[in-house]
Amino acid sequence: MRESHDVRVVLSTYGSRGDVEPLAGLAVQLRALGARVRVCAPPDEEFAARLAEAGVEVVPVGQSVRSLVTGPRPAPTDFPRRAAVLVEQFHEAVLAAAEPGGAVVATGLFPAVAGAQAAAEKLGAHFAYVALQPTMLPSPHHPPFEYPMRPYPAEVTDNRELWALNIEAMNALFGEAVNGHRAAVGLPVAENVRDHVFTDRPWLATDPTLGPWLLPADREVVHTGAWILPDDRPLPADLEAFLTAGEAPVYVGFGSMPLHDAAATARAAVDAVRAQGRRVLLGRGWARLAEADGAADCFAVDEVNQQALFPRVAAVVHHGGAGTTTTAARAGVPQVLVPQIVDQPYWAARVAALGIGVAHDGPTPTADSLSAALRQALTPGIAERAAAVAGGIRDDGAAVAAKLLLEAAAG
Repeated sequence: MRESHDVRVVLSTYGSRGDVEPLAGLAVQLRALGARVRVCAPPDEEFAARLAEAGVEVVPVGQSVRSLVTGPRPAPTDFPRRAAVLVEQFHEAVLAAAEPGGAVVATGLFPAVAGAQAAAEKLGAHFAYVALQPTMLPSPHHPPFEYPMRPYPAEVTDNRELWALNIEAMNALFGEAVNGHRAAVGLPVAENVRDHVFTDRPWLATDPTLGPWLLPADREVVHTGAWILPDDRPLPADLEAFLTAGEAPVYVGFGSMPLHDAAATARAAVDAVRAQGRRVLLGRGWARLAEADGAADCFAVDEVNQQALFPRVAAVVHHGGAGTTTTAARAGVPQVLVPQIVDQPYWAARVAALGIGVAHDGPTPTADSLSAALRQALTPGIAERAAAVAGGIRDDGAAVAAKLLLEAAAG
């Protein structure tokens, strides 16, 4: 008999597919325990479709993320206004969707998290901030993310000192937007906006093998495991036909990453894969990668079930998002990571350290550089190691988190 918790839970994020899908995985587990769940997320059609397939109620908030990242780059001078808008939009959406005594879980861009946190505080709902990569949380074992407009002094290399500087950077970048809104809705201002929003007991939704939380650390972190949404969608018929027409191809996709020169990247990828005597499967993604020449050994696909696809490819070349990295690791397939931004260098380093793939040097691959990385990834040792590590990747993180969250809300 399933447990029953008649409580309203609001899950909130503003980010890419990698931010939205983990919340869908948690929502499914919460509903199985009897909770009433809503997800506040960007209005992108692909996000809404994926959440609808999981039977999750969606509250669209803000601008389409795809249009934001693939359109003209906003002016840096517009940053304060955009931060303030996100705080207000997510405060209003979560305030309307949540209930006193319920729970709110937030991830994604900091202003959106701050708006959700303020709404939970205003309502008296339990709040949990969840990081989808360890590098978002202060730790003596890694440095903080560096905002381009607030670089850290080159002479400071101690991680604890850098995290102290990170408080100053976050206050400078977001303090006015966060505290201006808090004051407007009758909440006290926060001297340290980062730690107030992230709380003194943040959550971490990563697999312990892929993304461990290293101890000793300066704060308690609730490490639940990765939040995975099971996917039983069949692969498209034309993709099935391509897969069965020859040896396992190499998959190349950059997910939600726009690329400076997608055509050149596609050409480099096709040439690199062919240089290894392999067929090519291109995931178009937001960069709109496409077939370079239409030959029979090269096929392009839109969004598909990667959980079903990855066990049938020879290797996965990707940008290093948390979700793609975890899915490829679960499939036991070698990886080549070409990291672009934020947490992606971390995942590239972890894959290399575990011996289950290769970290490409730099964000812009050439045919030669990608061919060299792929040649290494396809060696028997890495394939064997990838298969061995796959057996230890957990799939119960969302179930663990759902139980912990409902216990916290009840307490």
